[in-house]
Amino acid sequence: MSNTPAPSPNASQLHRTYGAPPNLVWEMLTTPSGLEEWMMPDGFESRVTQLELKPGGRLRYALTASAPEQVAFVQDLGLALSSEFQRTYTEVSAPSRLAYLSVIDFIPGEQPYEHLTVVEIEPAGNRTTLAMTLDPLHDKTWTEQYRDHRDGELDKLAAAIERRSGSACVSV
Repeated sequence: MSNTPAPSPNASQLHRTYGAPPNLVWEMLTTPSGLEEWMMPDGFESRVTQLELKPGGRLRYALTASAPEQVAFVQDLGLALSSEFQRTYTEVSAPSRLAYLSVIDFIPGEQPYEHLTVVEIEPAGNRTTLAMTLDPLHDKTWTEQYRDHRDGELDKLAAAIERRSGSACVSV
């Protein structure tokens, strides 16, 4: 019997096919330089502060508002310009499967809780397919917003892969 969390029956999936080999996709998901290249909302910068790529290991990263409109937005909310986030890896099987629990602690009025994401990477000829499975959040609205956010991250990942390899995301 495994202690590895399994996705919820209500989990959703996002799919991409990248025109790059699995090792490059894996590198973009599992190294500080790869993650810092794509894992941030528009108007923010990211910096990996800790990365232990193993089951039970942690990823910690800071997002810092950098664009003037984002700086103003964050300041208007009375929040710090930089916030730290963390993930705990539950599975690491290079270069095909990555699973982690994220701490969801940014929702007003909700107690922090863990959220499971599973990423599966498969070679497809000279391309790579990626499936990201996302557990639902505490309600439908937040689940949809989070899914849209993660969908945008995969678009940024496609752009980062294209910069590194010269090959674009082939399908969504």
